[in-house]
Amino acid sequence: MTIARIEDAGAGWFARGLGSLQSSSWGLVALALAIGAGAGAGAVAFRYLILGFTLLFTGHRDYSSAGHAPYGYAHGIGFWFVVVTPIVGGLLYGPLIYRYAREARGHGVPEVMLAVSENGGRIRPQVAVVKSLASALCIGSGGSVGREGPIVQIGSALGSTLGQWTRMPESRLRILVACGAAGGISATFNAPIAGVFFALELILRDFEADAFGVVVLSSFVADIIGRAAFGSHAFLDLPALQLQSAAEYPLFAGLGVVCAVVGVAFIRVLYGSEDLADRIWRGPEWLRPAAGGLLLGLLLLALPELYGVGYPQLEGAIRGRDVIGLLLLLLVGKMIATSVTIAIGGSGGVFAPSLFMGAMLGTAYGDVIHHLAPGFPAAPAGTYGLIGMGAVFAAAARAPITAVIIIFELTGDYRIILPLMLAIALAVAASRLISRDTIYTLKLRRRGIEIDRNRGPDVLGQLRVASAMQPVPLVLSTDSTVRDAAGILAESPVDGVPILDGDGDYVGTVTAERLERALQGDGDEATLAGLADPDQPLHTTQTVRDALHALLRSEHGLPVVDETGALAGWLSHSDVLQAYTARVTTGTAVASVTPLPQRQEPRSPVAAAGRDGQSHA
Repeated sequence: MTIARIEDAGAGWFARGLGSLQSSSWGLVALALAIGAGAGAGAVAFRYLILGFTLLFTGHRDYSSAGHAPYGYAHGIGFWFVVVTPIVGGLLYGPLIYRYAREARGHGVPEVMLAVSENGGRIRPQVAVVKSLASALCIGSGGSVGREGPIVQIGSALGSTLGQWTRMPESRLRILVACGAAGGISATFNAPIAGVFFALELILRDFEADAFGVVVLSSFVADIIGRAAFGSHAFLDLPALQLQSAAEYPLFAGLGVVCAVVGVAFIRVLYGSEDLADRIWRGPEWLRPAAGGLLLGLLLLALPELYGVGYPQLEGAIRGRDVIGLLLLLLVGKMIATSVTIAIGGSGGVFAPSLFMGAMLGTAYGDVIHHLAPGFPAAPAGTYGLIGMGAVFAAAARAPITAVIIIFELTGDYRIILPLMLAIALAVAASRLISRDTIYTLKLRRRGIEIDRNRGPDVLGQLRVASAMQPVPLVLSTDSTVRDAAGILAESPVDGVPILDGDGDYVGTVTAERLERALQGDGDEATLAGLADPDQPLHTTQTVRDALHALLRSEHGLPVVDETGALAGWLSHSDVLQAYTARVTTGTAVASVTPLPQRQEPRSPVAAAGRDGQSHA
């Protein structure tokens, strides 16, 4: 066997293995597991990056809990250094984002939603690296944003990259993006169930059975890695829940409505700040984070509790360490600081800030109840803070299922479910009445993208290849000569012909281009055994939408095989258009062709001559 034939055979094996990975259930499962592992490792690395940059910029592990502490490595500087850290951080991550991945700016989740909804799940590979560095620099230097949005974008970019490398069809590529998002949330929060529903509710915006299983697997693997690095405890150390009386349910309902107002206010302040910054700033975009960092630094000088993610301050509020006035001040301050961070071009999430604001609001609400009705059997103020965390996020993001599950997984206490569901349901309903958009969809609508627009039925996703394919127009055998194949192909209406081996199994497609190369090399008497193009065949059970991903790279159409690997038909671009038109105009698919009999003899006279050594032409 010549080197060229060995290379062709190797390419054929690779193509067949890649095709099996693309179309089989085990292939999707294997990629989901790999993405879960990558997202989990990415979440661990990202948290250590944030810790490292926070130590570098402040000398403390978390400056939000340090008060007006001096710089940790040089006390003589005092606490005034906090004004400078956002400026220095902006000088580092501003050019990084501008030069390598501008979609890494902001909170990240809308970009992932856009990739899934409009771009077939395609995200550039460099986004994962740029987002992780930029967000870690932003948070470490004082950006008042969360780490969850970035890890969603990082995990999603990983899933998209792996799917693109393996040439997954778009329907599966979207699922792999969701796997990365679920893995990131799972490992970051140590909340595997919340990770699954975040991916389904916000990223895929669908609860398909096919997607659910692999997203669960990805979330599971990521959580295992996160637990190995950080332990099995929740990311927040929260007090035990206490409910006193069923008479409190009207109070929880009232909290839901108040949280809706705060959630919508957060949306308006966030994007209003972006508009204001756009009108004011006239310099280069890469310098905008550093210039705006001065304003953020002054906010941190006044309220150092707003530095970074702020989870220690959130825990303190839930445990009753702060008075009502400070809670409300931190609520307003966090809303402004997060909005400023995003408006100046920072990179970080809005998930954690919404939890922070919910905790401040809910705890203050509980304190007010205790002050106004000291004899009423109300739960501790921290209980209202826990419910407020979920309600504010649900009002801002319109993700009620994720909100319920994340708070439940944080507390592990089933007693919180009923008041939590009541408050979140009312928060989502009230926010819909106040605002058309969510904190994620408004960013896209401002670009002219209506992600929630009414979509027609997915016709191509409903059609199967078996209902659109046509009978094979011509078949050649591996024993046919190049000269005879060239003569047959010259009169064929298509530019490619399937090749069967001696047992009638499909081995590849011979194209006019390959025949031309063989004829130029004086190989006209050679057989077609080594000339089969490793085009992966389509499968009868595939949807036409999945098949289009491969078909668009082919000018001659592609063969179709059944579950046994036997040649069953041929699908061309015109066949797809015919099937689509039939479904749209009549509501029914075109009639399926009768599959070719297994192990059938080739129907070409050239192929027949290759079998018995005599020409019947």
